[in-house]
Amino acid sequence: MMEQVHLAGEEEEDIYSGFNDYNAALDTEDLAGDEQFQKAVLKTSYGRRPPQTAMRGPLGMGANARLGTAARGRMGMPSSMGRPMTGMMAGDDGPRPMTAIKGAGFSSRGVFDPMNQANKGPAPPLEAKPEDSPEEKIRQLEKKVNELIEESCFANSRGEFPLALEKAKEAGRKERVLVRQREQQAMGEQINLDLTYSVLFNLANQYAANEMFAEALNTYQVIVKNRMFSNAGRLKVNMGNIYFRQKNYPKAIKFYRMALDQVPNTHKEMRTKIMQNIGIVFVKMGQYTDAITSFEHIMTEGPNFKTGFNLILCYFALGDRNKMRAAFQKLLTVDLKTDDEDKYLAHGDDKQAGLLLEVIKNDALRQIEREKQYEAERCIKYAAKIISPAIEGSFSDGYDWCIEQVKNSQYLELSHDLEIDKAIMFLKLKDFQQAIETLKSFEKKDSKVASTAATNLSFLYFLEADLAQADKYAEVAMTADRYNPSALVNKGNVLFARKDYEKAREFFKEALSNDSSCVEALYNLGLTNKRLGKLEDGLDAFYKLHAILRNSPQVMYQVADLHDQLGDTAQATEWFMQLIGVVPSDPSVLARLGELYDNEGDKSQAFQYYYDSYRYLPSNIPVIEWLGAYYIDSQFCEKAIHYFERAAIVQPNQVKWHLMIASCYRRSGNYHKALETYQHIHRKFPDNVECLKFLVRLCTDLGLKDAQDYANKLKKAEKAKELREQRVNSAGRKGSGRGRRGGSAGSDHEASAEAGRKHGKERRRPNFDDKDDGKPFQASHKAEVDASYSDPLGPQTERPKTAARRKDPHEDDFGDEELGDDLLPE
Repeated sequence: MMEQVHLAGEEEEDIYSGFNDYNAALDTEDLAGDEQFQKAVLKTSYGRRPPQTAMRGPLGMGANARLGTAARGRMGMPSSMGRPMTGMMAGDDGPRPMTAIKGAGFSSRGVFDPMNQANKGPAPPLEAKPEDSPEEKIRQLEKKVNELIEESCFANSRGEFPLALEKAKEAGRKERVLVRQREQQAMGEQINLDLTYSVLFNLANQYAANEMFAEALNTYQVIVKNRMFSNAGRLKVNMGNIYFRQKNYPKAIKFYRMALDQVPNTHKEMRTKIMQNIGIVFVKMGQYTDAITSFEHIMTEGPNFKTGFNLILCYFALGDRNKMRAAFQKLLTVDLKTDDEDKYLAHGDDKQAGLLLEVIKNDALRQIEREKQYEAERCIKYAAKIISPAIEGSFSDGYDWCIEQVKNSQYLELSHDLEIDKAIMFLKLKDFQQAIETLKSFEKKDSKVASTAATNLSFLYFLEADLAQADKYAEVAMTADRYNPSALVNKGNVLFARKDYEKAREFFKEALSNDSSCVEALYNLGLTNKRLGKLEDGLDAFYKLHAILRNSPQVMYQVADLHDQLGDTAQATEWFMQLIGVVPSDPSVLARLGELYDNEGDKSQAFQYYYDSYRYLPSNIPVIEWLGAYYIDSQFCEKAIHYFERAAIVQPNQVKWHLMIASCYRRSGNYHKALETYQHIHRKFPDNVECLKFLVRLCTDLGLKDAQDYANKLKKAEKAKELREQRVNSAGRKGSGRGRRGGSAGSDHEASAEAGRKHGKERRRPNFDDKDDGKPFQASHKAEVDASYSDPLGPQTERPKTAARRKDPHEDDFGDEELGDDLLPE
């Protein structure tokens, strides 16, 4: 056939030639019918092999008959390849050819079907298990128990402890039902011990979270005593924690030690934590030597900052200076085990690295690293504060030793913070000069440290009212770091004190643009707007601050006061009521609420708040005066006497309170007591005309002989009074020019004071005129209630907040909690 095919390029060499040529002697297709070949095969060992025991062929396919040995020997002739004939395949046209391809599952039709599935059709669908079968019910119940455990854990994480306990109890009930059903179905060997352990363990945790300690201990005992639960002995740590919360320290130590025996030595971290608990319990019991043994072992096996700090405290309690030094040095060698900080630095123009940095610079791992670093710095700084007065003769020398040790360690940057803390210690000892000198030593340091020191210096000088020095160091701090919000706040405070409110307002705004969470800048901005008359802007600033500091009394007072100035009495009353909820015993706020209700005409509510204010501060003259006038208006003069007597104690040189007392006696009909009071007033104030007038009248009405004497004294007193008035008038005419100028200033002051008063009604007091008609007269001036929020440094409404720069953002934990003055970091 190849000869009749004309190949292209026959004259060229055929690279495929020779592959179709073969030797006829190598043809194996007809070997089965070659008699000579078969005879030769029979003479070999292969031909003399044992006969086949079975044969599948045309005769045995249907009847499944076994043939005789001789027949099997003849018909089972092996092929030339050594493989016997096995019969005919069902569905094939002849005997199966002896090829590897057929054995692999290929057929002449080109279909790969090694399992002969072509004629069997598709597989039948799976049988659905009946839902009411016992196995299915048990499986569903087990699934429900797991869901209840999960719900209980989630509720606990949300702080919903009663709900978590209820879910845990329900899971326990369903788990017991599950066990009973397995036993009824004779499936006791299939009980899920892990599920039982999870149910009991979760139930014990929820009991402990709800402070049901007895039930929690009983549940833990059930788990621990069951030997089928592996590693259950470790739960004795939890039992020890419960005894620790109950302050049963001996039992806590007992269970901690039992748990420690259950933990193998390979679990070093768990053993370290248990030993740390043991050491803390010994500290609580005052057994510092035993606690030191535990802490020293931990610092040898797996040192950490908390244990090192506790060890220093124990040595401090025992007064061992050398051990304190050694423990502090050991604390500085503890490794944080954090990655290199260089990976968080910017990589220039590498955009890919910049994107990666944006992702990792504040991820969860970075936050964990920051927390560990903060804990390390806090332990070191606290330890230095504690041991510095004890290891040397003075705290200054001790601090210097600690700073030197820190400089030689891996925490070099922390030494600057310790030096600033040293300045704070000088402040606590009232040694301001040493504090200032210490802070001034930072002026030549790097910009960040210099900015911190200059900010604190500005803060100190501002508190000392040295505005020039405060301004100078505020400028130094801003030059070193323009984005330092505390420096900007201090600069604004200086301008505020100089009454340059517009410029101060700009600096407070700049501080907020650099740090929107700077509460001092926001508070001072509100005060500045209030001084500038921009009440709406001030109210907006204080509303923003209230969103940050929800329960700050100062902020709530400013909001209420601004609403009152804007004329919104309802809102002002509401905010003052909220403020009372935060500071229920503040007398100024109570008096301010009483004033609001008095202006509205609600005398009963006004009396209630004024009376509460009087109870907390019985020396507030305006409140005393209002309460006395209230009882006189109500025709209860006897009760008013108590308040006027209190006012006379507070201001003993003011004759009007003594006159009011006498007037109350006279109005109530007790003329003899009134006469005695007037006589006492006359002895103390012999030139008082009003007192002499009432003495003349009372003696005349009572028919006493002293009436004439008092009348003579009255004439002399009136003449002396006229002479005094004439001298005053003549002196006023001589200095009319100067007096006119002084009067204008005084009138301006009175006008501004009058403008600052709230709308309200004038109080009523008893009359002391000659007619004594019994009617109260309108006072010429209204005694204004001091509603400023009181604190030790003056009215908070008029004092801006100062800011001190902290090097570490976490230093807020050591600062003063009052918002009025953000003190230096401790």
